[in-house]
Amino acid sequence: MNIFRLSGDMTHLASVLVLLLKIHTIKSCAGISLKTQELYALVFATRYLDIFTDYISFYNTIMKLIFLGSSFSIVWYMRRHKIVRRSYDKDQDTFRHYFLVLPCLIFALVINEKFTFKEVMWTFSLYLEAVAILPQLILLQRTRNIDNLTGQYVFLLGAYRALYILNWIYRYFTEPHYVHWIPWIAGLVQTLLYADFFYYYFHSWKNNKKLQLPA
Repeated sequence: MNIFRLSGDMTHLASVLVLLLKIHTIKSCAGISLKTQELYALVFATRYLDIFTDYISFYNTIMKLIFLGSSFSIVWYMRRHKIVRRSYDKDQDTFRHYFLVLPCLIFALVINEKFTFKEVMWTFSLYLEAVAILPQLILLQRTRNIDNLTGQYVFLLGAYRALYILNWIYRYFTEPHYVHWIPWIAGLVQTLLYADFFYYYFHSWKNNKKLQLPA
């Protein structure tokens, strides 16, 4: 554990808490893509297959349980909660997210570090997480006006991945033989997808204006 990984984990956790705060207290999921949330639920379900078989640490297990539980809870809220689901903008959230799943699975079957079921699923989760934010970013571009909690949620998600890249760089220089190029490439792709959003987020913050993305 180093400061970059801990910061990344806490930033990731903060993004989930911000989204749950919006859904639970305001009873609204306006501006949130159900497609992205379903992809994240699939990411964590396939990444944490080892949760009950390989014990690493108490911290590791708790974080896995939090991300698994929160991701499926958010999907349930948006699909089933009688009040929250009314605010879901289904007409704007039309990205065919299932088109992302099959290519990521094929890549994982072809390009992986070890051809075992858990390893392939772990690699698949990395590839899928790299592009899972796409439906959310497209929804924000369509709706344009973004409330503060939604903007903070997306910003924290992007910051979490950027911090994890710093964690990998740190481990590369401090741990012998630490070379895992698949997470590095997937993380870099994911961070680059946020670049446009980061620009407009900081621009709105600097000028104290409401966050808007170009159509």
